[in-house]
Amino acid sequence: MTTRTRVVTGNDPLDGKINEYLGWYKDLKPEDEIHEIIKSKDVTKLSELFLKRLEFGTAGLRGRMGPGYSRMNDLVIIQTGQGLLQYLINSVEGFKEKGVVIGYDGRYNSSRFAELTATIFINSGIKVYMYSKVCPTPFVPFAVMKYKCAAGIMITASHNPKEDNGYKVYWENSAQIIPPHDKGIQKAILDNLEPSLTSWDVSVLNAAGNLCKDPLAEVLEDYCRIIKRNTVYPEINKSTILKFTYTAMHGVGFEYMKEAFRFANFKPFVIVEEQRDPDPEFPTVKFPNPEEGKSALDLSIKTADTNNSSIVLANDPDADRLGCAIKNKDGEWRILNGNEMGALLAWWMLHVHRVINPDADPADAYMLASTVSSKILASMAKKEGFQFEETLTGFKWMGNRCVKLLEEKKYILFAYEEAIGFMCGPSVLDKDGISAGIRLAEMAAYLETMGLTLLDKLEDIYKVYGHHISENSYWICHNQETIKKIFERLRNFAGQPNTYPMSIAGGKYSIIAVRDLTTGYDSTKPDKKAVLPISKSSQMITFTFDNGLVSTLRTSGTEPKIKYYTELCASPEQQNIDILKSNLAEMVSAIVSEFLLPEENSLIPRSS
Repeated sequence: MTTRTRVVTGNDPLDGKINEYLGWYKDLKPEDEIHEIIKSKDVTKLSELFLKRLEFGTAGLRGRMGPGYSRMNDLVIIQTGQGLLQYLINSVEGFKEKGVVIGYDGRYNSSRFAELTATIFINSGIKVYMYSKVCPTPFVPFAVMKYKCAAGIMITASHNPKEDNGYKVYWENSAQIIPPHDKGIQKAILDNLEPSLTSWDVSVLNAAGNLCKDPLAEVLEDYCRIIKRNTVYPEINKSTILKFTYTAMHGVGFEYMKEAFRFANFKPFVIVEEQRDPDPEFPTVKFPNPEEGKSALDLSIKTADTNNSSIVLANDPDADRLGCAIKNKDGEWRILNGNEMGALLAWWMLHVHRVINPDADPADAYMLASTVSSKILASMAKKEGFQFEETLTGFKWMGNRCVKLLEEKKYILFAYEEAIGFMCGPSVLDKDGISAGIRLAEMAAYLETMGLTLLDKLEDIYKVYGHHISENSYWICHNQETIKKIFERLRNFAGQPNTYPMSIAGGKYSIIAVRDLTTGYDSTKPDKKAVLPISKSSQMITFTFDNGLVSTLRTSGTEPKIKYYTELCASPEQQNIDILKSNLAEMVSAIVSEFLLPEENSLIPRSS
């Protein structure tokens, strides 16, 4: 047995945690890394690694990989798995028979973390449906629903930098977990920190027999059958003159989008070869996220131009998001933002619903969007008669709300959030970049038969329901105290609680409503209490202006960002887009400079 060297820094609580960690960890590699930090006498860094801990929340875990309790590594994964196992035993009736689904992406350590997680469940006699290779994140909730499992676990950090990884959990209803499960799982983790010796031995997977099943073939076939069933114009797809270019952004999407295209009766797409296969280095992009715009799609656009293709479809590395770029009639490329894609997909999903269910009552059909997304669905609902609901930011809220609506026998047409996340129908109660890509392609092919493009249809939507123009971005801030100071200043603007700014730009634009989902304040309600759930652990304030602009400032749950979302909602009568864009630009500039005070607070701008 290898004898470990006891770490001594002179800080007793820190030494205790470091030596506990090294005593529990079965690999000597982290010990070498830790001793290198100790040699540098960086007690601050050691304290950050060992005296802090990654906290399990509604998004599960997500963070930098490396040694320590505040990083993603084998020991933290085992502790998380042991805690989740215990929580499920205590919370889900028939858990042992129901089992769990486990999937993973192509990042460093993802397959290893998945194997460790599966080992913990199999050692307790729990059935595990574990994908035999990388899969899209939506395939985990899809399998939870298909096999009626107790939970699903996806090892992914989505579009985060290559140094990160994550651990995402779905409940037995196939939606992401929401409170109180996050706090319950966190408590169970802390109650089960010491790793069992059997938790390290992944060789048990080779002898698991019926306890470990690969669901990939069955899930892919069922998933694609649903794609085919909801494809309303297969002959148009087959004969379309449009050429689609696709990038998996060094992620998992290629094989799955290829198969989905086949089931929807499309010819094969043009692939961005350099980004086709999973690569944890993400070598061709600074940020592996289609939402970053042109900087992430340069190679895709170049490939499309070379192949005379006019539409680019892009998944993020775990294929739950979808980006899109379109070449306009002047030969210039236009990258659609999440709200523009949301408007198009909402129109298409309503069209598909009417084709498939011609006699359905529109009042039984629902669309949902997060509170920071465009209000275009609300405008469409008023005119078309379907129901629209707004939820808190994040698909966990939309997914769980859809569960309730499905129990009431309602039709779920569409849900989306502006961060290019789209749910087309209820087969996956989460964002799904594969099915959204198919629906966007089918819509483009259908419109082409009438001589229209996606851009033409977008303009038509705005003519019918009113222009909804938005500008969303963020500022980076690594200091939590500075972030807190910015938001506390806004909610104590006149030195008194709940006194918010009343105008911007020297009084030119008046604020007529304020909703603060950190404190639960809503100026529009008789009792001043917000209807949507509040979260004291995150910052989120929404301002509504007299000219129809809605602006939300919020913090990110996974990144050091202050995000702002602004949308100018015009009536159908206001068709002068240049005036609307000018007003929006002026208001966004004022909101940033007057509310965030970026220079005074040393905020770092988003890189272009």
